[in-house]
Amino acid sequence: MLSNLRICAVSHQTISSVHINNICCYKVRASLKRLKPHVPLGRNYSSLPGLIGNDIKSLHSIINPPIAKIRNIGIMAHIDAGKTTTTERILYYSGYTGSLGDVDDGDTVTDFMAQERERGITIQSAAVTFDWKGYRVNLIDTPGHVDFTLEVERCLRVLDGAVAIFDASAGVEAQTLTVWRQADKHNIPRICFLNKMDKTGASFKYAVESIREKLKAKPLLLQLPIGEAKTFKGVVDVVTKEKLLWNSNSNDGKDFERKPLLEMSDPELLKETTEARNALIEQVADLDDEFADLVLEEFSENFDLLPAEKLQTAIHRVTLAQTAVPVLCGSALKNKGIQPLLDAVTVYLPSPEERNYEFLERISRLLLPFADQHVEIPSLTAGNIALTVGLKHTATGDTIVSSKSSALAAARRAEREGEKKHRQNNEAERVLLAGVEIPEPVFFCTIEPPSVSKQPDLEHALKCLQREDPSLKVRLDPDSGQTVLCGMGELHIEIIHDRIKREYGLETYLGPLQVAYRETILNSVRATDTLDRTLGDKRHLVTVEVEARPTETSSVTPVIEYAESISEGLLKVSKEAIESGIHSACLQGPLLGSPVQDVAITVYSLTIHPGTSTTMISACVSRCVQKALKKADKQVLEPLMNLEVTVARDYLSPVLADLAQRRGNIQEIQTRQDNKVVIGFVPLADIMGYSTVLRTLTSGSATFALELSTYQAMNSQDQNTLLNRRSGLT
Repeated sequence: MLSNLRICAVSHQTISSVHINNICCYKVRASLKRLKPHVPLGRNYSSLPGLIGNDIKSLHSIINPPIAKIRNIGIMAHIDAGKTTTTERILYYSGYTGSLGDVDDGDTVTDFMAQERERGITIQSAAVTFDWKGYRVNLIDTPGHVDFTLEVERCLRVLDGAVAIFDASAGVEAQTLTVWRQADKHNIPRICFLNKMDKTGASFKYAVESIREKLKAKPLLLQLPIGEAKTFKGVVDVVTKEKLLWNSNSNDGKDFERKPLLEMSDPELLKETTEARNALIEQVADLDDEFADLVLEEFSENFDLLPAEKLQTAIHRVTLAQTAVPVLCGSALKNKGIQPLLDAVTVYLPSPEERNYEFLERISRLLLPFADQHVEIPSLTAGNIALTVGLKHTATGDTIVSSKSSALAAARRAEREGEKKHRQNNEAERVLLAGVEIPEPVFFCTIEPPSVSKQPDLEHALKCLQREDPSLKVRLDPDSGQTVLCGMGELHIEIIHDRIKREYGLETYLGPLQVAYRETILNSVRATDTLDRTLGDKRHLVTVEVEARPTETSSVTPVIEYAESISEGLLKVSKEAIESGIHSACLQGPLLGSPVQDVAITVYSLTIHPGTSTTMISACVSRCVQKALKKADKQVLEPLMNLEVTVARDYLSPVLADLAQRRGNIQEIQTRQDNKVVIGFVPLADIMGYSTVLRTLTSGSATFALELSTYQAMNSQDQNTLLNRRSGLT
């Protein structure tokens, strides 16, 4: 019997209502027997926070750490920047694990799904809890692959801070921009960690400049590297003017020494650090008035006299205000720079009480997450993150309340305090926390069970997976009766297929992967329809006239309008049925059966016989709208992808030639160290299977990233080719 575990964030504000903002299933779908602490795959785990062996040393220390000592953080980055490796080192140095895991060896704590360990990538977010120098840190490791962007989105909305990790040889990459925008959306304070400083081509200056130019952020250089690439051996703490050198004979990076910079031993490094510290002080003073007053009044003559603690406090305020981002550096793989990064998390990122949330969140049964291990606890104080068991009908983005009365009480309080506007909903006012923006799927394929008798099992599996992953859409093809999977990319659907096999024991069959096209119309048309049926002794009669026209602005759902001749009384009883019929008609366009977008539907006349059911009204309106769409001039819209290819100079020409054949539109070609970065647009239909081709063209040296840009109209030749192929004529 499988049980769904939910990760829940607990806000710090003390009000009477009970709320849980449900962040569904971060890799914590597990059988109940896994709720006890255990050791998977032979990893050497040290004591969990507050545990000695398997005994709880101090339950109070687990449940109720001081709120000022809590840090809820996420690790975010472009794929292969080193998120999971950094997380692994963090867990080791904090004492959570007794050995260093490796992504290539498939034995990391947070990548414990079979699919992650096979591919060496993070697919679902994982939460771990540990202590560092008296602080409780709740950490979530997030995916970097664009197919799993939703995982990052639903993590950030419950976190208080984030660590953005960069490959020091590449700087800001395509998915870095995406996760940075998501952090901006949720107002998440963050610090930057320039990883892989030991890598050939690593450049601290280049990476910092890319943060400034591409992210439009103001980097605060809190560290300087001592050496780069093969010569990298440590960092300089700009705030304290100390150098941190790691013992070259140490296998795990625990041994390092912190020494003050001296004129006699390090004259050049001291000069560079002093200049950097002075620049940092001036930069922070420009951003923080309180710090500027302090500097001008007491330390304007000599910045060297400014205590490090005063500067750190000011940097903390600037970070919270999100007017600048602290920048640190190191090499997670070589075990350098992680301990100072942990220190920075506790010093510069906010506690829950420094973040503004609107409602308390609380729930009955709770578990503390340690990746795939969990410790059951009786209660949890505000500001923490925990798991909950047994919510069978919730999904990502839901707000859970203990009772209707508590929801109403919270709504009334929120309204009095002017924190949020609430809408009336039939029976009661609803209190909702911020939802998750779920991206539209761009790929789809059919999925079939091994036999008809297994169809209910497949439906159950897909239902559970959709609750965990709202970016997965499942629909039934009305013509063929087949089940259709809709996902964010080839890898996304591949992972879903594999999970169905491993977790639910079903050998399913996937049809060919197809692009999720859209349709629209190019001109205005009117249509009239009448539905007249007698069921039993009751007559159902509806006559409706509608106009369909293209909208000036893009709209995924139809814009619905009513002529003045439609009476308010008639609308009051039939509006819901009318709009249901319009939405139903726009789900399948007349050309490909794809969703119709960028259309406005105006209802000009409506006649309803007394006693006509709402189902008949909806059916008549739907049929009338479909008739109008068929009469109009129609256009297929195809998904256009943002493409970024990083390739060595020697392979640039064949890559450009290949993209030209794929209807690629190159916007610019940038230089990144010794590589070229090709940025442009390409239709999704022409980029399927691109990873294999790119590996062949570049001998495996190039990488690329894709992200949905928009839907664009196909030219007539390409549209006719597509329609003929779909109809079997070609």
